[in-house]
Amino acid sequence: MVAHFARTELKRALSLLDSMMINIGSMIGSGIFLVPATLALYLHSSGLVMVVWIVGGIVSLFGALSVAELGALYPRAGGLYVYLSEAYGPLWGFLYGWTAFAVIMTGAISAVGVGFATYLGHFIPLSEVGIKIVAIASIVLLTAVNCFGVKAGALVQNGFTFLKIATLGAFVLLGLVWNGGTIHHPTAPLESAPMSDLAGPFGLALVAVLWSYDGWIEITYVAGEVKNPRRNIPLSLILSTMFVVVIYTLVNYTYLSVLSLDAISTSTLVAADAATVIIGPGGAAMAAIAVIIATMGSNNGFVLTGARIYYAMATDRMFFRFFSFVHPKYQTPIPSLIGQGIWASALVMTGTFDQLFTYVIFSSWIFYAMAAGAVMVLRAKAPLRARSYKTWGYPVTPIVFMLFSLYLVINTLIEDPRDALVGLGIISLGVPAYLYWKGLSNETRRQVPY
Repeated sequence: MVAHFARTELKRALSLLDSMMINIGSMIGSGIFLVPATLALYLHSSGLVMVVWIVGGIVSLFGALSVAELGALYPRAGGLYVYLSEAYGPLWGFLYGWTAFAVIMTGAISAVGVGFATYLGHFIPLSEVGIKIVAIASIVLLTAVNCFGVKAGALVQNGFTFLKIATLGAFVLLGLVWNGGTIHHPTAPLESAPMSDLAGPFGLALVAVLWSYDGWIEITYVAGEVKNPRRNIPLSLILSTMFVVVIYTLVNYTYLSVLSLDAISTSTLVAADAATVIIGPGGAAMAAIAVIIATMGSNNGFVLTGARIYYAMATDRMFFRFFSFVHPKYQTPIPSLIGQGIWASALVMTGTFDQLFTYVIFSSWIFYAMAAGAVMVLRAKAPLRARSYKTWGYPVTPIVFMLFSLYLVINTLIEDPRDALVGLGIISLGVPAYLYWKGLSNETRRQVPY
């Protein structure tokens, strides 16, 4: 099969709408349905719950505003792999790509796949093994779809994303307006507690919220397939993030309008309980369907974009050579997609999803902080290079985003040191791998059976 592949460029086929749908669809996953209960337990205040969603949205928007400059400056496949390589040298780009393959992208794909299978169990009873089999089957299906062209993957993404937007929009409309707006539980005032007592819980709550927003950066990984990238990449990053911030704020206000904070804190699926109050017994089933749609759409975005990171590494001869091969007809990096799918499926079988969650978030925010710094580093290294977009509010915007990223990393080290140290260990294992690939001469690499 590999013999029919070639190392060719990817085709620019994604419009601005496609790009926005990839980002929005990747962001809106299971988090908006599951995280509110966690926040209620951490914060004990409906006011603080709303604050943390807004703060998380602003932080994510600052990230999008910052990374948009990098995306316009280097509009090719790879995203953070490219930006960190250009700013700090190839080692740092490789460490990101290595970690993305080891746990960030593949871990997210496996965890979201399990989430999909778990909520499918609402309709089809599944054992623990059955959940893993269904999760792997969903990963295989999405991988196969994305092998048939980036446009095929984008069409699937557009469909799932439109369904998610329509579902959440209907939920907000029904929750706030239905029955004359009489379904209402006033939100409690902010708890009067010292800031020192709130710092730890607020940090943990912010980690959960930022997991729900994660995905705002996805379009940068497929920048090599975006039409008019110097315009559309910044626009898609900024507009999609702003859109999701508004949606999430409205949905959470609806939760707090329909349910009491105590009810939210004890709920296993807040959307199901809220929907049951609004429309009756069928609400739980409708919420489960919404989660199924959301998780499949989110995972399709991760599958589509993640494979381009390893493709970019391989084209630089810094990863398995066959990952750089592109199908001549479909113009997709099929070996990279398949390799990603195999490893994500293996992670499903481990069953360590709580740990994967921490590894993904912890590792991601280390590199997000470096990306914000890269904006400033590249302003200094390449001041005369033409920039079609410059970060709004520079240098405040990237500095604020970098400080929040570092805060999350440090907070995780304090609150969950074991898993954080494992995350650092995974990143560190990339150093000998980098030395291996870097140390091979071009002639030697051609002779080594990758």
